[in-house]
Amino acid sequence: MNEADFIWMNGEIVRWEDARVHVLTHALHYGSGVFEGIRAYETDRGTAVFRHRDHLARLARSAELYYMDLPFTQEKLREATHELIRRNELRSCYIRPIAFRGYGEMGLFPLNTPVEVVIAVWPWGAYLGEEGQRHGIRVKVSSWRRMSPDSFIPQAKACGQYLNSILAKVESAKAGYDEAILLDDQGHVSEGSGENVFVVRDGVISTPPATASILEGITSASVKQIAADLGFEVVERDIARGELFQADEMFLTGTAAEVVPVREVDDHLLGEPGELTQAIQKRFFEAIKGQREEYLEWLDIVDVEQPSVSQEQVGTA
Repeated sequence: MNEADFIWMNGEIVRWEDARVHVLTHALHYGSGVFEGIRAYETDRGTAVFRHRDHLARLARSAELYYMDLPFTQEKLREATHELIRRNELRSCYIRPIAFRGYGEMGLFPLNTPVEVVIAVWPWGAYLGEEGQRHGIRVKVSSWRRMSPDSFIPQAKACGQYLNSILAKVESAKAGYDEAILLDDQGHVSEGSGENVFVVRDGVISTPPATASILEGITSASVKQIAADLGFEVVERDIARGELFQADEMFLTGTAAEVVPVREVDDHLLGEPGELTQAIQKRFFEAIKGQREEYLEWLDIVDVEQPSVSQEQVGTA
């Protein structure tokens, strides 16, 4: 991966190579953590974090769902992220805040274990490749089902739950595909290994509902608003696997993937990105780059010229 110089760790900025945890950290053994994926983009107004407060609010919700008390406020984490971007002198970057149960006790009862919070930023390009963004990707419907809401909390972005996505991702990659699509426990389309799914048929955009065990994506919500602004109908409903093969267009959304077209599903050819997908993708990239006035509220501008504060000041909760 592309390393940066500094990481924010429990209230202090440390060198990248010094951001370490104990081998008996609770989250390492049990997956007891929650995280977010956020992007910052270079715009004419400066470096802008996309929907920063929405992501931090979801981080806090995920933590609460797993009985974790965050030791820092959302505003403190926002300020720390801005400082970290400045210290690393990045104009655009991927941002990974993570809260996890640290070292202290072992065993399945976690509530006496301290909660640690770390924020890392680094340069990261198109998750599924620039070629995929332009011409579309090949996806495979995985044999692995998306986790059931009877067993986990799909609405939380929790570390351990991503073992489910890893199984699907590895299976699809070994079969020669770019990405996996998981069905839910009822056999309906759920989501990609790290993206929400949108299917276009006869000019109508359909996407799985919250009841399909999806993580309700922030990029997905943005795309729904953009689609509505462009005059397209968006429907949340159960989608059968066979509908993917008959789609006029299909695309995936996510912080890492952004908006990426799908050109092939299980060797059924959908073709090059369609007009509707291209229109939404174009508007989305204009929005994240600060080129659309109506979406400027989504951008949290970082003043990269602001003098850096000391480690002691950053460490004040």
